[in-house]
Amino acid sequence: MTDQQSLVVAAVVLIAAAVVAAVLWRRWKTRRLNARFGTEYSRVVAMAGGRRQGEAGLLAREKRLNAMTIRPLSAADQEAFAGSWGKVQAEFVDDPKYSVTHADHLLGEVMTARGYPAGDFEQRAADLSVDHPRVVESYRTVHDIALRHGRGQASTEDLRQSMILYRALFDELIGERLPPPAAAALPA
Repeated sequence: MTDQQSLVVAAVVLIAAAVVAAVLWRRWKTRRLNARFGTEYSRVVAMAGGRRQGEAGLLAREKRLNAMTIRPLSAADQEAFAGSWGKVQAEFVDDPKYSVTHADHLLGEVMTARGYPAGDFEQRAADLSVDHPRVVESYRTVHDIALRHGRGQASTEDLRQSMILYRALFDELIGERLPPPAAAALPA
């Protein structure tokens, strides 16, 4: 084999290796993002119009959140928020509409105390999806119920479901599991 043929073979091997590495890198990135974001991955990719655009958006979310200081709550803050949640939940029996509004406000307070920036709902949901992908869909659901509630279109059952989802969000964000709600607090 001549030197020129050896160079051509080496170039072809290097190009093939680069292509294989690029394909493997993309697959690894896709698997990592899918594992991290779960159902949010599929939602973002569909809304972005393709995998590349969606993954770029998810990577931007990670970068944005990594630039922030998201912190766990102190034990005192956890206890105070848990006490506030108990009051919100107890309010549901007498005034479900107010209780749901109060739960939304309390969730916002918890997010702010953790270091999530205030902003519009979509930005908050995007920020939340990075560290809490399991509950971000619930956050979107309770937001939708809150909007319907504001228009007078949410039933008491919608509000009850909203409180259950708020509870799951709340538990995740304060970092501890609270005891299950009393049967009287949330009617079936």
